[in-house]
Amino acid sequence: MTSKTLWSRILLSVGGAAMLIGAIDPLEGALLILPGSGLVALGVFLGTPDRRVVHYALWVFILIFFGVAAILALSALGGVGGTSGVSIWWSILVLPYPVGWLMALVGAIVLFARGFRADKSAQR
Repeated sequence: MTSKTLWSRILLSVGGAAMLIGAIDPLEGALLILPGSGLVALGVFLGTPDRRVVHYALWVFILIFFGVAAILALSALGGVGGTSGVSIWWSILVLPYPVGWLMALVGAIVLFARGFRADKSAQR
């Protein structure tokens, strides 16, 4: 195993764990999910020669980044709805965050299944 592959696996493991732990409380865990998705994107970049997978991981990170930025901005304004003076419709800006997290989950399942299939065909 090369050092590049080792670092890729370490970054994917740590980033994936951070994203799962942050998902326990998605609002306050956003500050854990954001760097976790960055670590996953970096790990995918280091370990995968398939550029489609790298672009997918990069889009996941970008979506999570903009969603978390919207959460922080709306929180700084006092939240949405109620007496905050900010329309509840501004919460649509937070939508990239759960979309990115779900994309990360689907991507992990697909990569796991692809690896499982590769292992099964190698045993034959």
